[in-house]
Amino acid sequence: MDPIVEVVALLLGFIGWVMVGVCLPNRYWKTSTVDGNVITTSTIYENLWMSCATDSTGVHNCREFPSLLALSGYIQASRALMITAIVCGTFGLVAALIGIQCSKAGGENYVLKGRIAGTAGVLFLIQGMCTMVAVSWYAFNITQDFFDLYYAGTRYEIGEGLYIGWCSAVLAIAGGACLTCSCKMGTEEKYNVPYHARGTVYTGAGPARSVGASTYGRNAYV
Repeated sequence: MDPIVEVVALLLGFIGWVMVGVCLPNRYWKTSTVDGNVITTSTIYENLWMSCATDSTGVHNCREFPSLLALSGYIQASRALMITAIVCGTFGLVAALIGIQCSKAGGENYVLKGRIAGTAGVLFLIQGMCTMVAVSWYAFNITQDFFDLYYAGTRYEIGEGLYIGWCSAVLAIAGGACLTCSCKMGTEEKYNVPYHARGTVYTGAGPARSVGASTYGRNAYV
């Protein structure tokens, strides 16, 4: 594969990994809606870890969720998926830095480097899929409660943290797909030297003949 494509894929994976790190602690995964409210005295916003409120004077107060087991199942699953995405992205970056062709970290074994690059691509794909599932699942629950006419609790809208997560997932999946395509499953080196080994060639038109130094005539030697 073109080394430029590998470098671009590495940059996409790196940017996606950074955006996951920005998305996870972001407080605005969902914000309380003002739809249907004539007077709004406070704004509530939450993420996977805490719930915050801001009043009309600008004073805000945050509290962490008191119990892990008391949380909804989708929040617990989203936490696990986002942490998995960060871990896979970290290992993917290390593997990509070793596996790309322009890197000297993995030596000159291009077959091994290609397989390491392919592994990095798979890790980036896992990162992107975990992030995509986490933020999409979280957004689904927000929209489900918002459009439920019988829901009596606070209605929320999608916050900026989810948009960052979606962008991160797309970048990670794109970078992972490019790196996965660079995986070299063959056994030949990148630069092959023509070589004819001694042996026997079998042809259907006639008897077997030997291939080697004897195929050259005497006039071939100086």
